[in-house]
Amino acid sequence: MRLLVKTFHGVEDVLAEELLQLGAKNVVPQKRAVAFEGDKELLYRANLHLRTGLRILQPILSFRAKDDKELYAKISQHDWSKHFTISNTFAIDSVVFGEIFKHSKYVALKAKDAIVDQFRKRTGKRPSIDVESPDISINIHVSADKFTISLDSSGESLHRRGYRDGRHKAPLNEVLAAAMLKIAKWKPEIPLFDPMCGSGTILMEAAMFAKNIPPAWHRKRFSFMSWPDFDKELWDRIRDEAEKNFTSPRVTIIGADAAMLSVDITKQASLEYRLNREIKVSKALIENQEPPAKIGMIITNPPYGERLQKDNIIDFYKLIGTVLKHRFTGWDVWVISANLKALKHIELKPSEKHTLYNGPLETRFVKFKLYEGSMKIRTPRRSREM
Repeated sequence: MRLLVKTFHGVEDVLAEELLQLGAKNVVPQKRAVAFEGDKELLYRANLHLRTGLRILQPILSFRAKDDKELYAKISQHDWSKHFTISNTFAIDSVVFGEIFKHSKYVALKAKDAIVDQFRKRTGKRPSIDVESPDISINIHVSADKFTISLDSSGESLHRRGYRDGRHKAPLNEVLAAAMLKIAKWKPEIPLFDPMCGSGTILMEAAMFAKNIPPAWHRKRFSFMSWPDFDKELWDRIRDEAEKNFTSPRVTIIGADAAMLSVDITKQASLEYRLNREIKVSKALIENQEPPAKIGMIITNPPYGERLQKDNIIDFYKLIGTVLKHRFTGWDVWVISANLKALKHIELKPSEKHTLYNGPLETRFVKFKLYEGSMKIRTPRRSREM
């Protein structure tokens, strides 16, 4: 069957490689998505194992419609009883591009009416809507007059690993963090250091990758579990195989942050997911940090003035560059930031640049080759305490 995985712009090639490693066929990167072919087993494995996918869709219907009446008619012609019954709840998510249909909520409403009316005519009853936790999730993609209707096999977005703490103001998306690790070609044998770790997303993704723990391991439910053809025996076997492949490598994964709240959030997440032996984190200002190993890799997401407000952001990025040049010679350093102006003030020449998106924010993910520095470390006027 033909399937589609949604992802962020800039991550398509990384996701395609993941799919190939899982055994997917005819893998074709698209804009913010990757199409591929596979069977039910691959669908289950992909939901469990993909680190850089957001949701996996199974297209079931495509057509063209010029107005809402034609849309209603085309949706009504499909036999929805093949996918769920009146005892199931469902929800519709729609994305609209073009001038014919301009409102995604209106498209979803017309599609919902068509589906509900079909069940009511056939059975005298109708399935209920549940926008929070539906049994069946339906995705509608509209480009001009072309409609693609898909079943969402994932339900809740796959970036929700379960360790996220809502107290942090500007969390890095888990899928983006996983993609950064892959783009940087980090391996468990390479010491990893995040000197501005925030809520620890990069550290958590690295530890799960190092131990070969599937990103969705702690998830209790996927939408495909409510599909009529759900194979629990197959799903249990896939889970058992994954657990047998867990590893316990010796790794150096270390984080630090100026804010004690961030340190506490990271420690709590690593403890709850039994990754506290792999992840070490402490409170420290950037100017007070030393390399945890002779050589290694830094991957970090410093504040960049969008959701986290920081005075003297330019001075802060200058400080980051000074610390890196003065203390981390020999390390590979990767920095992601949406503040392109501030990023230049690290005053190092990038050897690689990648455009990625953290939600709606366009960012640059850059690699620096460090050189010997003689500059003295100057602390900006305000404290780095958050």
